[in-house]
Amino acid sequence: MQLKQLAFKEGEVPQAREGGIPVTEPEPEGTGRSFPPVSDPACQTIIDISSGQGASARVFQTFNWKGDIWGGGSTLASYEDGKAEEAFAKLEQALASCRSFEGEGYGGKFRATVVVEGAPQVGDEAVRFRESIPMGPEYRGDRNEQYIVVRAGNTIAAFTRLNVAGSSSFPSALVNRQVDRLSNAQHP
Repeated sequence: MQLKQLAFKEGEVPQAREGGIPVTEPEPEGTGRSFPPVSDPACQTIIDISSGQGASARVFQTFNWKGDIWGGGSTLASYEDGKAEEAFAKLEQALASCRSFEGEGYGGKFRATVVVEGAPQVGDEAVRFRESIPMGPEYRGDRNEQYIVVRAGNTIAAFTRLNVAGSSSFPSALVNRQVDRLSNAQHP
């Protein structure tokens, strides 16, 4: 399965700016910036599975929305037979115990809280949660990122939508379309 071919193409996402949905593959091991693991191992499991760590193949897509400076993204990850189910079970187990963690990112050290929300009815299995990070007074609110993670057969797709001082959700119609593509590619 060619994940890059299954990602959205230019013009398929009317909410996105023209040229605003690039698809990229991971950088070769050791070439990108890496950060130490976060303070809670369960929370690190959530981060790893949502970003496709351990998958046999993965691609990332950025969504730059019209009229919105806060972006979104997706990660499509393909696994060997049975490995997607194992990874998703680990994700659900980690979400049951991860409430907050400390870490380091491009902006320096941070503390995040995780809140599980009701799962959408899509794919074989799905979860939804939010990660909130307090920001400085110049931002007038917290960094709030929604995650929707869906297993469709041997793939796991993670969708994110960012907002600061507000709350946004990744469009459910796009989640459904992407998951349908992943399912149909595995069961033509």
